[in-house]
Amino acid sequence: MTRLDTARALYERALEWLVVFLMAVLAIEVTLGVIYRTFGASIVWYDEVASILLAWLTFYGSALASVKRAHIGCPEVMAFLPPVPKLVFRVIAEVFTIGFFLVMGWVGYQVLDVLSTDHLVSLPSIRVSWIQSVVPISAALIVAAELLTLPRVLANALHPPAVTGGASH
Repeated sequence: MTRLDTARALYERALEWLVVFLMAVLAIEVTLGVIYRTFGASIVWYDEVASILLAWLTFYGSALASVKRAHIGCPEVMAFLPPVPKLVFRVIAEVFTIGFFLVMGWVGYQVLDVLSTDHLVSLPSIRVSWIQSVVPISAALIVAAELLTLPRVLANALHPPAVTGGASH
């Protein structure tokens, strides 16, 4: 196992823990909200925090999916390509993916300044910019995931076409 493989594995583990933590917090928060409503006492911040946690879970979960190479793709189509065209398509896909998330991260960062004076409705002590920081942070995490997995992806692209599973037959 190379240093890059070790770094990728540690990065993946850290993202897994973050996603599990967010899922647990969301589950606890929703459960508390239901319990309080059952007894006729609603938590003021319940809905707003639940939607924020769900958004964070989605963004950070996307970074985890990136490092696992588990996003939507066309593996059967790529498997049937000869090595050189497969490598070309992989490089193009990686350039577009990394470019998109660099732009998303930059724009997301610029938006934070615009939101710096806004606060949550139910928790006015929390700034919206802190909540929205998930956009540039997750974009950076996804770019890091793409870069950590890029050498393996490109090396695999040079292998001859693989036999696919039964899903495509």
